[in-house]
Amino acid sequence: MAKKKIFISSVQIELSEERSALYEYICSDPLLGKHFEPFLFELLPAIDQRADDVYLKEVEFSDIYLGIFGKSYGSENADGLSPTELEFNHATDFHKTRLVFLTNHDNTDRHPKENLLITKAQEVLVRKKFSTVDELKSAVYAALIRYLEEKEIIRSVPFDATLLSNAALSDIDSEKIKSFVRLAQERRGFPLAETEPVEKILTHLNLYRDGRLTQAAILLFGAAPQRFFINSEVRCASFIGTIVEKPIPSYKVFKGTVFELVDQALEFVLNKLDYRVETRAEQVAIPGSYEIPKDVVAEAIVNAIAHRDYTSNASVQIMLFRDRLEIWNPGALPMGWTTLKLKQLHTSVPANPLLAEPLYLAGYIERMGTGTSDIIEKSLAAGLIEPQFIQSEDFRSIIYRSGSEQITPQVTDQVTDQVTDQVTDQVKALILLMENEYSRSELMGLLQLKHGQTFRGNYLNPALTDVLIEMTQPDSPKSPTQKYRLTAKGKALKAQLKNKNK
Repeated sequence: MAKKKIFISSVQIELSEERSALYEYICSDPLLGKHFEPFLFELLPAIDQRADDVYLKEVEFSDIYLGIFGKSYGSENADGLSPTELEFNHATDFHKTRLVFLTNHDNTDRHPKENLLITKAQEVLVRKKFSTVDELKSAVYAALIRYLEEKEIIRSVPFDATLLSNAALSDIDSEKIKSFVRLAQERRGFPLAETEPVEKILTHLNLYRDGRLTQAAILLFGAAPQRFFINSEVRCASFIGTIVEKPIPSYKVFKGTVFELVDQALEFVLNKLDYRVETRAEQVAIPGSYEIPKDVVAEAIVNAIAHRDYTSNASVQIMLFRDRLEIWNPGALPMGWTTLKLKQLHTSVPANPLLAEPLYLAGYIERMGTGTSDIIEKSLAAGLIEPQFIQSEDFRSIIYRSGSEQITPQVTDQVTDQVTDQVTDQVKALILLMENEYSRSELMGLLQLKHGQTFRGNYLNPALTDVLIEMTQPDSPKSPTQKYRLTAKGKALKAQLKNKNK
């Protein structure tokens, strides 16, 4: 099989070391070198052609566009465009797989046109930040391995299809199997009867082979799934205001099969939403509706549980605020997908296909890739603000409640009095103390705190959620060298707090 060609973009002088190191790394790595052929413009011999014509042709010949964006914008042509932006635009026009990696600089340190280019890239694909060459290599390696797997150039068994060596049929709850069959018969015409042997039903669902259970079988029908997968849980919390702050009025951790997780989490949210009772016209039953349509809440919860990354130690988190519902799951969109694609009709590419099939058969999800577009359409039909989907180190769905004003996940340079009033005194104290970059222990020392849980719950996590501070290594949140610094929004808030204290 011919190697896939990678066009390494950016001819900015500031990134020459990173580009050269990445080129050598891809060529020398045993796996990447076998499947990829990187292209670096500087290595071309002198030829009698315009440089911009040559590198744009190389973009067309390549399979992957790999962009590295830094602080400077680069030289501009007559139209005011740099080679980097021309390459990016060309890759977009020719529908290339695009991978973009950003240096870990503040937007205030970047050239204004570089910020505009990053904003353009943000609208169409997922970006990753790096601080060192080694971090860049690691991020590129993960992205390229994922590309090979999704193109089926290398084959590995998905998590849910992996066979469990320490599980037996006795770990399956037969009553849960029967309940599923009844639902699947009613909703999708499932061909088997509930009286059939458990082995036969599981084999039909591709959950049992060679006398062994798959991991999906336990997650779907296990008597105690968390005995095998402790991270398979959903954490739900509701808050009085618009930020994470204590005391938390309601907090639950749900365990069970994926069906039970969906049902429990859905009930938790619905019990907290406003319910409007309508007038009885010709119906015997009194009609009513939730402020967020029940189908919207259910779809978002099912998506988070079905498509999450079960190899991650993180859990699904559901947070209900005064103005919105946020659902977080450890997972990522398929290679080449963007959050914009989710707003359009698209094919269904489940991260866990053996989990998704029974959920479909039981009527919990649809197959046609309409889930996210349904969430948007039904929310708008109910008079709500359009939901948001955000991909960072995890995947987040934000669904707005009635009467709420849309929040933006992007950092702004302005902080209103309303935002200032919503920030807790603990977070304000943290913001006022921060001058540079600090580790978690250094911040606790500044605040004279000794209890880590108190610091995370009352200071660190709320400040991160409100984008007042940010990690220096956002793609490695648990790194031992992780530090925190003020964002542009945090700096603006700090200045405003100082002015008020004068």
